[in-house]
Formats: sequence, structure tokens, C-alpha cells
Amino acid sequence: MSHLPPSEYLINRELGILEFNRRVLAQADDPATPLLERLRFLCIFSSNMDEFCEIRLSGLKEQLRLNPHHEGPDGLSARAAFKQVSKLSHSMVARQYELLNKEVLPAMAQQGIRFYRRTHWTPEQAEWIRDYFFNEVMPVLTPIGLDPAHPFPNVLNKSLNFAVELEGKDAFGRSSGKAVVQAPRSLHRVIQLPNEIAGCEYGFVFLSSVIHAHVGELFSGMRVKGCYQFRVTRNSDLFIDDEENKNLREQLQGELPHRHFGNAVRLEVADNCSEEMTAFLLKQFRLSHDDLYQVHGPVNLVRLMNVPDRVDRPDLKFTPFNPGIPAPLAQEEDIFAAIRRGDILLHHPFQTFQPVIDFIRQASEDPNVMAIKQTVYRTGTDSELMRHLISAAQRGKEVTVVVELLARFDEEANINWAEKLEAAGAHVVYGVVGHKTHAKMAMVVRREDGRLKRYVHLGTGNYHARTARLYTDFGLLTCNPDLGQDVNDVFMQITGLGDAGEHTYLWQSPFTLHPNIIKAIRNETEKARNGEKAMIVAKMNALLEPKVIAALYEASQAGVQIDLIVRAVCALRPGLKGISDNIRVRSVIGRFLEHHRIFYFYNGGREDIYLASADWMDRNFFRRIETCFPLLDPKIKKRVLNEGIKPYLKDNSRSWDMHPDGSYRKRARRGRVFEAHTFLLNLLAAKS
Repeated sequence: MSHLPPSEYLINRELGILEFNRRVLAQADDPATPLLERLRFLCIFSSNMDEFCEIRLSGLKEQLRLNPHHEGPDGLSARAAFKQVSKLSHSMVARQYELLNKEVLPAMAQQGIRFYRRTHWTPEQAEWIRDYFFNEVMPVLTPIGLDPAHPFPNVLNKSLNFAVELEGKDAFGRSSGKAVVQAPRSLHRVIQLPNEIAGCEYGFVFLSSVIHAHVGELFSGMRVKGCYQFRVTRNSDLFIDDEENKNLREQLQGELPHRHFGNAVRLEVADNCSEEMTAFLLKQFRLSHDDLYQVHGPVNLVRLMNVPDRVDRPDLKFTPFNPGIPAPLAQEEDIFAAIRRGDILLHHPFQTFQPVIDFIRQASEDPNVMAIKQTVYRTGTDSELMRHLISAAQRGKEVTVVVELLARFDEEANINWAEKLEAAGAHVVYGVVGHKTHAKMAMVVRREDGRLKRYVHLGTGNYHARTARLYTDFGLLTCNPDLGQDVNDVFMQITGLGDAGEHTYLWQSPFTLHPNIIKAIRNETEKARNGEKAMIVAKMNALLEPKVIAALYEASQAGVQIDLIVRAVCALRPGLKGISDNIRVRSVIGRFLEHHRIFYFYNGGREDIYLASADWMDRNFFRRIETCFPLLDPKIKKRVLNEGIKPYLKDNSRSWDMHPDGSYRKRARRGRVFEAHTFLLNLLAAKS
């Protein structure tokens, strides 16, 4: 095997992401998924496709503009990749709306949850909706007639808009025939009718239906020939010039507003939009027919995401649960005393995230705590954990927070927290220019018996309490002095200047993680060649880095048994004869978003297990600051094996097998149904 795998052995990244989105859509297509969760998965699919268009598709279109014949690592030119991406995207979106209109909405109607279209309003409903339009909607609308004095407006990214065809003349004698109505983001996209008006337990109307029905009120004396909802998706990648950057926060604050008005990459319109208006809109946004998505229903399905939360029907949702409390913390309020007795493993969302918050809260209140250091990648706009860090700084403790300002789509929230932390007296560092700080680590320095002792939290997921109820992640609380020293050294690298140095246990990007992963794979390869048992199991979100893939192919050819559990995109092709016969790739898509990164190497029976913040991607290895740490406690190693690996290898309900051509097929059920998430909830969640 060459240093890099040949292009025919690699899967295109964009097509791999779309295959992941197809598996998400399949959850909405599965009758076994509770009805309101099927609707939620349709919305998640829309959200995923939005981000795909804003980042991946926009990048592909930029390649298409600059060098359409340039081939990527997979051998596909930008032109060929775009053609396949467009075809697959259109087919999946068509299936999404087919599911919405033919299965999900009719099934909801049978359960007393109805979305009323204009043609089905009763006189009472029509009257209530008319009053709603005049009182709540019309006062905040600003119709824009298109003429030489009123050019086509600058439409915000992903906003809801209406293109209106008109006939007649206005008060000034103008008759351009076209207008645009922009729906302010403050307006609810889904409006719930009062029960006595709805005629069912839960009755809703779309804002688009309300505006369609009364758009004529905005153009007095003119006749509306047509009204069509549309939505444009724009390039949302931010440009930060590393060479010109003097203050990252200031440059980012100046760049963020442009995200709403980047180059258009996709146009969504109602399928009843006239050919003339469709052509007009495409021209305004400088898009081609390949960029057009004509849909039968609301163009902004993401806005339906909160509907399941507004409907009190537990029988139509996933069974609610209370996260469990790890045994070492169940009877011990002093979290530092509990950690001193032994390392503590947290498995979210099956176990509560509260101990992580308590770790920082107790540190902020404890007079013996001298310093707190933490990384922040995503934490949310309303974070109890951030408030405890601010409180600690206000109490005079040394608080250092490494805030990653370039955490995509969380930049504004992180800027706001950075400003609040600085105002409270904390040291705020924005990491290293050119390298996102993606490591998940927190360190507390506490004075005990006249000496300073380090307590550390290391994790695979973000310090975000809300996503900790939705994402699967591991966290480790420890006071191991060597791990504490390693974490301290990483903080010193980020906040100060100096050589990388060597760590006792941590593997770190961009220095040692990639070579150590390659080394561990090659160690298994050598053992297999010597006739010894050799095995690798790796669980992650994405696998793309070519040298790692080449090493895995080489290991497979030596006889190493390799199981890869990759949630999203995987560029490696499993099951290629003579190349990857011993590699199996599966993806588990279910109730929770798979997010933990676990790397298992048999290593002659030692069974080395590592947890990491990093996926096996170029960016994680070379352009980010990441940490990967070994599990030193045999009991915790066994737990991660039994909770993070074995259930996913056994899952025959939500598991998909990847085939050599990059396609996925739902795993055939043999014997009893086994679902990893249900198993882990039964094992770890609170019993009440």
C-alpha cells in the first residue's frame, strides 16, 4: 500500500455527508419511530441540509468557479462532484416532502394534531386568522414594490419571503407587476389556533398560509395574480485573514453580519411558483436551475422543530427519562472528595451532566481553590457553567478561559461570553490563530495540606448542558497527577509561548495525536503479521484523513480485525477484496446524536482504550488543538468497552452497514431486537 491510498479507494466527502443525511431522513421514514419524533427528524434533516449548503455546497461551488476540472482525493472533479451532489440532494428533498405530506401530517391529523391549509379553513377559522393577520402580522410587514426606485431587496440567509405577482397601478401610477414581502424573524412560523376554533386538540396554521390568504391587503387597489414563498441559502463560511489579524474578536465581530448576505447557493420555492417568477428569482440570486428546489409545502421546515414540544402527547414521543447519577457521586456532595477516591466516568446523556457543572460551581465557591482553567468551544447562550466561571472570577480566583471564537454558528454566543468573562476579571484567551481550540478540558487547582493539587475534567463533548441531553459523550473526572500535569502543559501552550514538550499520557493535536494513532495501528499490523491476535475498534463522527485510511488498509491486509463505528462521513471503503476485507464500517442513527470518540487497540491483550475530542479528519489532526487520553482505571476501561463499544457492535435496530460503493443498508435483524440507546437508558438512567 502506498503512503496515500489511490483515489478509487476513497469516498467523496460531500457525497458521504449526504449519505449520512439520508440515514437521518430514514428515521422519519421508519414507522417504528414515534410519530412526533418522525416530524422532528424531518426538521433535523432540513437543518442538516441547510448547514450542508451553507458550508460544503458553497465550498464546492467555489471550486467549480475557480477550477471545475480539479480532482479531489477521491478522483472526482468539482464539476462531477457537484452533478452527483445536486442529483442526490434533489431526490432526498423530494422524498422529505413526500413523507411530510403523505405520511406524517395525515398520521398526525388522525391523532388530533392538524395543520390547516387555506382551502380547508372553516368560516370561524378564517375569521380568527383574519383578525390575527391584521393584529399580529400586517403591522410588522414591509412590502417592497420592485421598480427602478426600489431594486430587489437584500434577502437574509434562510429567511422566509414571498414573491408577489401584481396587476394594476398603485397610487403613484406605478405598475411594475412584482413585489417582495419579507417575513420578519420575530413572527412565529407556526400559529396555534384556540381549541374552540381548531375543532381538534391541536390545530395549527402556517404563517405562509396566513400571509398568502391576505397578501392583497398589502397592495390596495391592485390585483394579486400570484404569491409564492421562497427562501435563499447563502455561503455562511467566515473569512478571517490570519496575516492581517490583529484582534480576532474585533475582526470576527466585523465579519459576522456578512454571513447573512453571502453568495447565494440554493433557492427554495413553492412548487406552484410560476415559471416567470422562478426565472426572475434565479436571475436575482445568480443561480442556475441546478440550484433550484421546488417543494410542496413550507420552504422553512426547520421552523416546525418546536411543534413536538408544543404538543402534550407523550405517547407520540420517545419515552422521557431522567439521567442517572454515577454511584461515586450519589452519596457524596463534595465532588473533590469523590474524585480523590478514584476516577469518575460520566456517560451522557444516560447520566447527568450536573457533576460537570457542580465541579465548576464548587470550585468557584471553595476558598481553597486557587485557579480554574477551561476551554469553551460550544456552551450555549444561557450557560450555568459560564455563570459559575464569572462568579469565580468575581470572587478573586485566577480564572482562565480559552474561548474558541471560530466555533461555527456559535461565534456570537462565544463573543458575548468572552466579554462578560473579561468584565468579571477572568483571563480570556482566543486560542492559537490558525488552530481552533477543540479540546474539552477543565482544570481546578486546589490547596490541600499545604500543597497544590490539580483536578481535571476531560471529555469527548462540549460544555453545553442542553446538548448533553441529546449527544452521546464520555467525560472523565480525575486527580491523577500525571494527567493533571499534561493538561496544565496544554493550557500553558495555548495561553503562553514555548515548545510543545512531551506529555506523559495525553496525545495532542497538532503534534502527537496523528503519529500516535498511526503508530498504534501499525503496532496491531505487526502483531497480526507475527500471527498474534490483533484488533482495532474506533468510534467517531467522521473518518477522512488519507494516511490513517492507508494505515487501516495495510492493517486489514495483515489480518487485523477492524470495526469502525462512524456516525457521519467515512471516506474509507470497507470490504474491498484484497484491500479492506477485514474492515467493517457501521453507522448508528437513533434517538441521540452519536458523538463520543473511542479508540480501542487490542495490543497483545492490554486492550488500550482512549477517549478523544478529535475525529480522524485532517482538520482535527493538523489544524486544531485536540486531546486524546488513555483510560488508566481497569474498571472504567471495562465500562467504556461495555457501554461505548459492545452495544453499538450488537445494535440491530438503528445500525447501518456501509458497503464498498459508499452506500449504506439497514442492518438485517437476526434474533431479538437490540437497540444500543434503549439498552444504555435501561442500564444507566435513573430508575424512577
